[in-house]
Amino acid sequence: MKKLKYFVLDVFTDERYKGNQLSVVYTDDELDINQYHDISREFGYSETSFIKYSPRENTLKVRSFTTAKFEVIGAGHNLLGAVCLALEKKWDIFKNQDGQPSVMIGDAKIPLKIDEQNGHTYVGMKQRSAKIIKQAPADIIAEAVGLSINDLDLDLWKINIVETEVAHLMVPVKNLESLQKAVSNKSLLKKASEKFGFEGCYLFTTIGPNAQYLAETRFFNPSIGIDEDPATGTAAGPLAGYLEQSGYIDKDKDFQILQGKYINQPSIIHVKVVDDGIWVSGTSAIVMEGELYL
Repeated sequence: MKKLKYFVLDVFTDERYKGNQLSVVYTDDELDINQYHDISREFGYSETSFIKYSPRENTLKVRSFTTAKFEVIGAGHNLLGAVCLALEKKWDIFKNQDGQPSVMIGDAKIPLKIDEQNGHTYVGMKQRSAKIIKQAPADIIAEAVGLSINDLDLDLWKINIVETEVAHLMVPVKNLESLQKAVSNKSLLKKASEKFGFEGCYLFTTIGPNAQYLAETRFFNPSIGIDEDPATGTAAGPLAGYLEQSGYIDKDKDFQILQGKYINQPSIIHVKVVDDGIWVSGTSAIVMEGELYL
């Protein structure tokens, strides 16, 4: 019977039992695709990451799956938690690398920044610059998230599909009251995502550029089996880019996004838009570890 080491982390938080839960499994080699799916379903979190070190490529390689058998790409909590784990365990994942450290998810190389803040290791993941793809109609999206068209009136911003690595729908919401009452209509959201070409739906509201948080957010992604995600790095990056291109924030300035508040898993995502991309950063806390059997 083969054993694999696993860990569970809370990601985009420095507190255990907050943030976004992630299971991470250390493997020596690739698994059968059904094993990836079975293990991810067994943990039951929004995503499970499988990691191994590749001596040939001198890097940590990550593959991530949802419980709905969907392989996740991009630099989100699935990657952040894996890197934080490796650093916490003092695994030498950057040996033989020159210059800026990096890891791989799928075939994509993700540049990293490592910082220490208040005794915690923060990992920055560099996404590509945001690309606004197209608008989605307010009436269809409002119905899909249980709100009125008036609830989606914030600074005259449009409901836009925005992509850094993954194309997500950015949905401006009038205020915190409207954000709280939003409800995901899974079937309508799935239809909208297929019709307009986005993956997840990122609702956000702003209080002011000088407030503690740049935005408070909620994320629905039933198309890949996520009812509501406590923290979504692959959506926070596009939101930062969207707000920078709208003239709401400046480049080269750090901001924080609050997500997961309404499902009692508050998460803090740090974002910074720069000339050649967007940095999405955060920390993680290890909650448990053990062995699983194949």
